[in-house]
Amino acid sequence: MTGTPPDGRPVRNLTLREQVLQHLREEILSSRLEPGAELNEVALATSLGVSRGPIREALGRLAAEGLVTITPRRGAIVTKLTKQEFIDAYQVREALESLATRVAVPRLTDEDRAELHRMSDDMRRCAEADDATAFFEINRRFHDKLVAASGNRRLFELHEQLLGQMGRLLQKSAQLRGGLGESAAAHERILEAVDAGDAERAAQLMAEHIEVPQRVLDAPEALDLFDEADPSSEIEKAS
Repeated sequence: MTGTPPDGRPVRNLTLREQVLQHLREEILSSRLEPGAELNEVALATSLGVSRGPIREALGRLAAEGLVTITPRRGAIVTKLTKQEFIDAYQVREALESLATRVAVPRLTDEDRAELHRMSDDMRRCAEADDATAFFEINRRFHDKLVAASGNRRLFELHEQLLGQMGRLLQKSAQLRGGLGESAAAHERILEAVDAGDAERAAQLMAEHIEVPQRVLDAPEALDLFDEADPSSEIEKAS
């Protein structure tokens, strides 16, 4: 799920090329197209009822986003994420979101804070019901809200691009963070600092929250998150 741009501009109608791009992106992010799957231009064009031009352009865009890898022999394949690439992405996310939080806190309105609290309460209820799918959807909206509230469009765009690349990784967070309940508690602690108007503390807590998977991945017990037979295997969905 994507966030709302800081300037609130309406989403424009999609061209055929954009529709093809959006469809393929969603197929990858939902794991209906799994890592390592080969994306044949002819087969895709036939199944979608379009020419190969929009398919080729979409694959190029997806390659730029890191979701597809184009190789000389196999053509386009759905990208796998290595452990180091995963950690690298989280380090960038930590930097972006801690900065966004620091900038956003003084700008938040009473309505913004109320919305963040509603999302936090919903995450707590989802954690208690062990509803991971709903939890991570709300979690994404919570983080998007703070980034958008920074008012920095460039920061927003970089964050959207990064999370697009990490989109397939949004469900193993419970294993990396110690459970949905702990993740919900981390968001509640961030909101305490937000309510106090302490931008530095909120940014620090956000950084610590995002850093957790990086620390856990260094532990030997994290190896079962990877397919050890394939060093390029992805971690399925970590947020």
